Amino acid sequence: MNRRQFLSSTAAVSAALSLPSSLGAAEASRRIPIGFLGATYSHGPDKIKLAMTSPDWEFVGVCDESAAGRATCAKLGAKLISQEELFQRAEVVAVESEVRDHAAHALVALKAGKHVHLEKPPATKLAEMQAVVALARENRLLLQTGFMWRYNPGFTAIFEAVRQSWLGDVFLVRAFVSNHVAPARRPEWAEFAGGAMFELGSHLVDATVRLLGKPKAVSPFLRRHGRFEDSLKDNNVAVLEYDRATAVLINTALQPVDTPPRSFEVLGTNGTATLAPLEPPTLSVHLVNPAGPYAKGAQKVPLPAYQRYVDDFKELAAAVRGEKALTASLDEEWLVAETVLQISDMR
Repeated sequence: MNRRQFLSSTAAVSAALSLPSSLGAAEASRRIPIGFLGATYSHGPDKIKLAMTSPDWEFVGVCDESAAGRATCAKLGAKLISQEELFQRAEVVAVESEVRDHAAHALVALKAGKHVHLEKPPATKLAEMQAVVALARENRLLLQTGFMWRYNPGFTAIFEAVRQSWLGDVFLVRAFVSNHVAPARRPEWAEFAGGAMFELGSHLVDATVRLLGKPKAVSPFLRRHGRFEDSLKDNNVAVLEYDRATAVLINTALQPVDTPPRSFEVLGTNGTATLAPLEPPTLSVHLVNPAGPYAKGAQKVPLPAYQRYVDDFKELAAAVRGEKALTASLDEEWLVAETVLQISDMR
């Protein structure tokens, strides 16, 4: 299956799952009950605050019995509830627990008949993600994975340029994401064989795979180069091979700067699109020949305002109401999760 066929088929599946034939005004405006299963993942607090204040959501509370989770909720002023109350009251469950528990908590929520926002990485084993996707499909429930740049307007513009062939035939993707993991947090990331590539590099996989489809080969190069007494793979590269393109994803957890450089670049036969930095998104396009809205030559692309997680949850609410399909279908969620495990050497 080529990229266009893949995108077409997955969009069709998502639309079939998400869009009813008619939509009432009351349904279009109603606030959707949402609760959280876990509050300890680093993205959790901001998402909880968003759910507590957004007009799209009726916040029902957080189920987390851990000391860290309870402390987070106390700081946010978020109500703590039991799992029984969570599943009784919530229509959507956001999983924001520890990575090792993501897939198990998603399965529990799906078995309870709830739509799920699943924090990334979504699973630590292939069988876990297979079970999550199968249950969501069987029960016709929504599954949205929390890759934080999926709704970044810079990535949205790049996806449009590729799908409309404005860049020509894509032959190379180069992506870089770094940070400086504090020594105290390194054991947390070292729990998994993929290390920093699994935890942070997975964002690059999400964009690359949804852009180009399933790679025919994945080669991870995971290394521990930091001078620390742990096993964290902190300096990593992954190569994704396609029939007529290559993607090179670079990840390090050793870069000692306040604002680590992060970029995503797509090269095609008619030009290049470069998103650097990723946040705040700054996009430049350089074309050999004019295409779509872009002129010949180098140009900066104006982008709308962007804040992490806002559009994720806005789209999820719209999908629950039946107003639109999710950006990523179940097939794409599966393929991204599979490739994340491959680049992390966790197959």
